[in-house]
Amino acid sequence: MSDGSRGLATVRAIAWWTVLRLVLVLLWLFAAATVWWTAPRQHDYDQARADVAAGRVVAYQWGDSWDQSRRGWFDVAELRSAGQLGPLFGWRTADGRVHWTDTAAFGEVTAAADDGGGGSYAGPGAAALARDLRAAGLEERVGGVQSVVRVGTQIGFVLLVTFLVVLVGGPAPALGTRWYWFWLVYLTPLGLGLLWWLGLERPWSGKAAALPGVVGVDQRRYTGLLGFAFGLLAALGISLLTMVLHIVLGGWWVPQPGG
Repeated sequence: MSDGSRGLATVRAIAWWTVLRLVLVLLWLFAAATVWWTAPRQHDYDQARADVAAGRVVAYQWGDSWDQSRRGWFDVAELRSAGQLGPLFGWRTADGRVHWTDTAAFGEVTAAADDGGGGSYAGPGAAALARDLRAAGLEERVGGVQSVVRVGTQIGFVLLVTFLVVLVGGPAPALGTRWYWFWLVYLTPLGLGLLWWLGLERPWSGKAAALPGVVGVDQRRYTGLLGFAFGLLAALGISLLTMVLHIVLGGWWVPQPGG
């Protein structure tokens, strides 16, 4: 192969990786923004009744606790129920926002203990809200409150699969072993480890590309054990930071269901 052909192939390869990196970053930004926008935010009982009365409720569901066992980068907490309707009430408005309230905490509202709907409601607050739903003609909109969030979850899955394909089939990493990057990216919440990998490692970084990065040649690369430890530390640190920001900035900016 001539020098000119080799140079053209190199330019094409660099352009291909640059485009792919840009696509991955844009997908990450879109997924993160979607999950933040649609994350459940707590409101008071009066706001729930006002949205119901105004017909702003697109979908709703009842629950008694939050399931926060997140398995993916952009999974969100979901309402779960043991059969009783309430005391938690979640609803989605037309702008895609998800809201929730505790129907056990109501003020001077008129709350019927028996709403006549035949449901097993968790107290008079939930029964009164159910009565409002029927009066507004919204009773059939039950379920699917967080269906919009599935977009972020699906994008997160695509990002993870793309990362694995490039990690296994792409150029050998230079700064850390494949196991190092696997554990660091997989364990770090919200896909933040993916951004770290896109910024520092081969084939994205010119600095990393200049290093050997071949097993058995560069013994200074980070190992899988370090990646596992760094991933756990990152998960713990981000969790603590999120709790602090939730306290300082409030639930609108840093929503935490049940918090």
